[in-house]
Amino acid sequence: METVRRRGTRTLLNVVAVYVCTLGAVVQGATTLWPFPQSRFTGNALVGAGSMGLDSDARVIAFGDFNGDQFLDVMTLATDQQTLSVYLWNHDDYSYHRSASFRHPRPVYNVVPGDFTHDGTLDVLVMAQDSSSSQLSMSLYAAQPGGGLNMDSITIPSSTLSQPIPLDIDGDMKIDLLGLQPGSPPTLKVWQNIWNASHTTGPLYSIIDPPFHGPQCRISNPHSSAIIDLNGDCLADIFLVCDDSTGQRSFQVWVNAKDDGFSLAQSGRLPQGTQSVAFADMDRDGTIDLLITTCTSVASNGLGTGCALNIAYNKQFPLCEPTSSVFIFDAANSTDASKKCRRPDELCQADPSFQFEFSGPSYVTHPIQTILPSPSSSPNSSPSLLVLDTTFSPPLPILPRLGDVNLDGFPDLLLITGTTQDRTRKVRLVLSEPCSGGGGGVVGCNAAGARRGWKEVKKGVEVLESVGDARGATFLDIDEDGTLDIMVQRSGDQGQGTVLFVQNNFYYDAFFMKAILLNGACGTGLCTPANASLPQYHPFGVSYSGASYKYTILDTSGRRSAAQVAQLPQTAYQALHPPYAFFGLGRTNNYIENLFAGSTQHTASHFLSLEMVIPNSQIVINPSADGAWRKELYLRPGQWIPWVGVSVLGAMIGLAGVVLVLHLNEKREDELERRRASHHINFDAL
Repeated sequence: METVRRRGTRTLLNVVAVYVCTLGAVVQGATTLWPFPQSRFTGNALVGAGSMGLDSDARVIAFGDFNGDQFLDVMTLATDQQTLSVYLWNHDDYSYHRSASFRHPRPVYNVVPGDFTHDGTLDVLVMAQDSSSSQLSMSLYAAQPGGGLNMDSITIPSSTLSQPIPLDIDGDMKIDLLGLQPGSPPTLKVWQNIWNASHTTGPLYSIIDPPFHGPQCRISNPHSSAIIDLNGDCLADIFLVCDDSTGQRSFQVWVNAKDDGFSLAQSGRLPQGTQSVAFADMDRDGTIDLLITTCTSVASNGLGTGCALNIAYNKQFPLCEPTSSVFIFDAANSTDASKKCRRPDELCQADPSFQFEFSGPSYVTHPIQTILPSPSSSPNSSPSLLVLDTTFSPPLPILPRLGDVNLDGFPDLLLITGTTQDRTRKVRLVLSEPCSGGGGGVVGCNAAGARRGWKEVKKGVEVLESVGDARGATFLDIDEDGTLDIMVQRSGDQGQGTVLFVQNNFYYDAFFMKAILLNGACGTGLCTPANASLPQYHPFGVSYSGASYKYTILDTSGRRSAAQVAQLPQTAYQALHPPYAFFGLGRTNNYIENLFAGSTQHTASHFLSLEMVIPNSQIVINPSADGAWRKELYLRPGQWIPWVGVSVLGAMIGLAGVVLVLHLNEKREDELERRRASHHINFDAL
């Protein structure tokens, strides 16, 4: 009996083993045939992606699309501050591959990629130390038609150590420079682009006086000057950070009047202790605001004490409120200044009375201790804000990085903090939250005039918490998949390299939009090189400063809101802005109602108006002087696209089944009715 029981047990085990093996084979075959790719990153968190192919001693100094494939590439600077390398993004390998490397003869301070020769390819402007150490030498490495850079650089007249900013001063869509020419005293000048493609040996720039109507200033060093639309007409204005006669920092806003030059619209002193100025639409009202970092003092290690983030809101007339689907007032027809507003289809309309105030309800101060309070376990260890990267020579200003991480339409913050007790430098991710209904942990709503609060992300950011040697951080979109990821620059003190990429793998149910406005080169969409043997190419690689975007959208509750985003407003001091504009749309079930893209052309209509633009896409716009702008919309396939296909297919099969069942029922009823009719006796006939 025992033998029989054992044999039966063994037989049962054999049957179970065969079943398990068969099930495993079926599952393996199903996995092989499963059409959906396996996720590269799993988990609702920020995920460390390592250096992604960059050298262990690399410092990322610039972003750009160097090969025109619509993927973001990087340029790095080695620790010797002279060796520059270009790394191209490889979509298949999901990493960067070194493409070229060269050594600049002098220590490099900054690199500005851009289409300086206006041929649709990405050139590289290198700002480096002059032999006298009191000036900034500038050299341009032009892109070659077949790819790569021409090592026979073009020398550009030097400037002072206040780094010039690229802009389009005369509306021809070519990159000019604005800065201080060395002298006693230094004078504000424009390096006007006079490049002639047919005479490649000629000069690139001619120095002229700026077309400014008003008293000029001396640009600070370092400075946070920007090329950005501030009066709401989608035409880039100039914001200059200056040193006044007392040594305190001041500002000037020069409004672009096209062929009439620039007029001084506002000037004044910046708040005491100003370290930097960043620009974003902080309250999503369709205007660009100022985010000003102030500190009472800055130590030799770059940490500031008594620091605060101050928001100066841009006072302009707002978006018109709908009443019975009719917009009551508009800026052109209303005589009551308090009732002026912008119609949704007329967002690019200037407000000549725009203004920044540094007191009152339009100016809000958030101390760092309020945004990042000390832990209850150690109340005296409040973090200090890192405002200078002293690992670079000369020290680099560190700006709070603005980017919409959770795609709700409001810019969030990346901050670098540290303590005076040790060399630890941490990256902190802070979200912009509504003061009402924002959940627990929202701080800063008690500040006078606060319109939004702040909430530090504590869950899912373990990869950021593990970094203790951060010296900078910025936002970018890795692999162009529509998520705003993070790149952390490190000093290498932890022995884990100098660059860390962090994949944003938080699952959000909001939409995004990416846009890039080109510089008008090759208006037909394809560039033809001078050498006929070389193939044509798309001018996707150009980086163009000064483009502006405005849009309106309806949320799920039917509320209309407007927002404004700038493209590449700052490039000095290794600002590390990507060449495109990335903006979250929030939760919506609709198209983008109105999208306006503004250029710096001196034409009657310098902007383009689009309606019903598809979210979760990238739009490429190439302006033309004749008004025939070229527009291309690229839908980036996401992981949800196959599921949509399965859902549609399943719904069609279900509907087909319902139709078939109804058809068979109807056919059966018709047959029964025919049979009843055949047995019916016609008594009248009898």
